[in-house]
Amino acid sequence: MKITALHLVAAIALAPNLVAQSTPAAPQDSATFDPDGTAHITRVVPMPTTISPEAQKWLQSLSQQKVGPPETLAERRTNTDAWRKMDSAEARKLYPVNVEETTLAGVRTDIITPLPDPGTKRVLINLHGGGFNSDSGSLIEGIPIANLAKIKVVSVYYRLAPENPFPAAVEDVVAVYKELLKIYPAHSIGIFGTSAGAILTCEVAVRLKQLGLPLPAALGIFSGLGDFSRPGDSLQLFTLNGFPGRLAPIDPNHLPDDQYVGKTDRKDPVLSPIFADLHGMPPTLLVTSTRDILLSGTATLQRAMLGAGVDAQLVVFEALPHAFWYHFQLAETKEAIELMAKFFDEKVGR
Repeated sequence: MKITALHLVAAIALAPNLVAQSTPAAPQDSATFDPDGTAHITRVVPMPTTISPEAQKWLQSLSQQKVGPPETLAERRTNTDAWRKMDSAEARKLYPVNVEETTLAGVRTDIITPLPDPGTKRVLINLHGGGFNSDSGSLIEGIPIANLAKIKVVSVYYRLAPENPFPAAVEDVVAVYKELLKIYPAHSIGIFGTSAGAILTCEVAVRLKQLGLPLPAALGIFSGLGDFSRPGDSLQLFTLNGFPGRLAPIDPNHLPDDQYVGKTDRKDPVLSPIFADLHGMPPTLLVTSTRDILLSGTATLQRAMLGAGVDAQLVVFEALPHAFWYHFQLAETKEAIELMAKFFDEKVGR
């Protein structure tokens, strides 16, 4: 089997009997290398027994999905909105809260209040995922954390690319943060997000430091990155679903246009916080998984934080793909959101 440069072919063995029946000539592990170190690899990866039965079933379902043509931006936003509304409704059934839509500093937000309302002077800012061009999880992320941590969550609907490239989203979140500082002391505020929201969380913290504003008590970076100038290894290995799906490896010498980055220097210290002075950043929880497309980005950012003396904890879940905690049927999701909530309950002052 010939594999083009920068591509990974992974044959997933769902179970020994299925492999024997469906792939009588199963590919063997192999690896060859170009003079520059580019790898051409084939791997047979059995279904892991180290994850929950629910997670195994989910991985199997992902491997059976058909790969269609790339979505247009309009299709992506329509599909993402439909999925988000469905999962947000499920989140509200599992984790009762009150949700009120409002505007802070001219930015649309949802105020998520746990039930019963503990009445404490603490608040978290949630920044949704969605690749900076759609909203894949504003309430999905904020509802469980609000319910479990018993902390009010402000979910921010920041401006999206490509209509509004960097730093528009950062500016929106900074504006909301300044507004909340009128009500809450900084030690009673936390910021967190998943995927694009995780990236934005660290970008906002760096910008707050540049502006000389008091930093929040804690950050939650749940599958993110801190460097837009160099693609991490996991971007070359995994899709959004782990192994299945469309793989688009990146030539590090010819980075594609990025609608969020726009014309900004990719080493700008706010856009790519790994190039910023991270000393004095708040305690940070970073969460990822071993088949996460942003595994490398999350781990590399944590190392940069540790090098700057930041209290940065990294938790890596086994065998699951990007942002798996959006899927409430998984035992691992329950574990992940509980540890996220515990972190903020412990770090955000009362």
